[in-house]
Amino acid sequence: MTTQQEFALKQSQVYKNASFSLFLSIALSIIFFLNAYDFAEGTWSLVWGIVMATYFITSILQGAIVLLIKRDLLTFGAIQNRTRLLSGVQLLSLFVGNIFTAAFAFRMLKKKDSIEYTLAYYMFLTQFVIFAISFFNLFKPYVSNLFIPSMTLLILAMVIELILIIILSRTDVEQGVKPLLKWLGVVIFLIGFTGNFFGLILGYSLVMKSISSNASTIDKWNKFWISMTNNFTAMLGFLFIFLMFALSMASYGTFVSSFSTDNDYNALLLEPSLAHPFGTDNFGRDVFSRIVFGARISLVVGLLTTVIPLVIGGFLGAISGYYQKSVDNIIMRLLDVLYAVPGILLAIAIIAAFGSSTINLIIALSVGSIPTYARTMRANVLMVSNLEYVEAAKALGENEWKIIFKQIVPNAFAPMIVKASLTIGGAVIATSSLSFLGLGVEPHIPEWGNILKIGSMYLETNPYLAIFPGIAIILLVLSFNFLGDGLRDALDPKLDL
Repeated sequence: MTTQQEFALKQSQVYKNASFSLFLSIALSIIFFLNAYDFAEGTWSLVWGIVMATYFITSILQGAIVLLIKRDLLTFGAIQNRTRLLSGVQLLSLFVGNIFTAAFAFRMLKKKDSIEYTLAYYMFLTQFVIFAISFFNLFKPYVSNLFIPSMTLLILAMVIELILIIILSRTDVEQGVKPLLKWLGVVIFLIGFTGNFFGLILGYSLVMKSISSNASTIDKWNKFWISMTNNFTAMLGFLFIFLMFALSMASYGTFVSSFSTDNDYNALLLEPSLAHPFGTDNFGRDVFSRIVFGARISLVVGLLTTVIPLVIGGFLGAISGYYQKSVDNIIMRLLDVLYAVPGILLAIAIIAAFGSSTINLIIALSVGSIPTYARTMRANVLMVSNLEYVEAAKALGENEWKIIFKQIVPNAFAPMIVKASLTIGGAVIATSSLSFLGLGVEPHIPEWGNILKIGSMYLETNPYLAIFPGIAIILLVLSFNFLGDGLRDALDPKLDL
């Protein structure tokens, strides 16, 4: 074993990803074990026991792959074919719901990293999970009128995506995009409008590389997405966020909204089952359906309460940073007054004054976030305004508004994107927190905070009512944080090698 081989092991993203997948798989196995065994009664749950056993098996297999990767890198300096073949067996873990090990297995099947191949299998994983979640509706008393055509479209999309994965696993896109891939890219791009935004990114990448002759544009695109696709945690963040968007869209055709809103007094507080995977609440409403429909509210409110202050604060910060002295003082001192009031307290005051509704919640959370975005943009603009190309534009007599919004803002906006991705998780938490307090969206609307509020009343008798919406909130916030870290690494020039 040489120093070079030890360095290759430490720097290997594949080894790091394999270890992280193993950690997540073991953690889930332990969680399922705690649910499978009743320590008070000394009994096992058959369903949870089976799930636990399958996850333990996939964890053992993943552990073997990790050890083989380590041995290959230390002995040969490269991963051997037998290890990649064993990873192919790990693809079966997808059918037991272990998407972490399955995602890693897909990566191992192609020796050379590829942006398009990575996006393709993440798109397929998203579509597969949506199909699996929607499939549980078959155990309900009846299904949506659009259930069969919607599931058929999901299957068709998965077949197309699987074909694309196979093609991309055998093709080097960097040497040129073939006509077949170009038209598949168009189809995949259209599939992306269903909420599976991996399709939009992948389709655009294939079409752009097939028709663009601008090497600089392609190089920038590749540089950004190589950084993102090599970041396993960032891609997992993308996966869960896009899954929530796609599931929200697919639920219009696969889920029955009445199961999440109508009271059923014959099904009060039922334990989790195939018909009700997350049980039912104190009104007999299916918690599984409520969480699926609640994702729409949480995502929309979280995104709007980030985009609105991003735009308004960004505009004010850009003006303040460029027109210094009097304009800067007026804008920033007014924002300082707003900044002095805690955001959540300001939101409570606005909702108390104007009433509890979804629109008022968005306004309340947006107003309090404007000063922080304005300060960030102002700092960026102050730095960019002193650069030579801005001075050159001024010397040529360019219109000041054009200088601000064509020269300065585009080059000062990257940190704003990173900040938005990192703070959107806080917006989701704030939305759920206000709903939990009865100050968010209307109580009857299935929103994660509302669901958690009901579940908190039954923590001792029916803890699953609070556990499942709590996990959903945690995963969404964690996903946005993972994504924000990935964007920071990809957009920060100081981190370039």
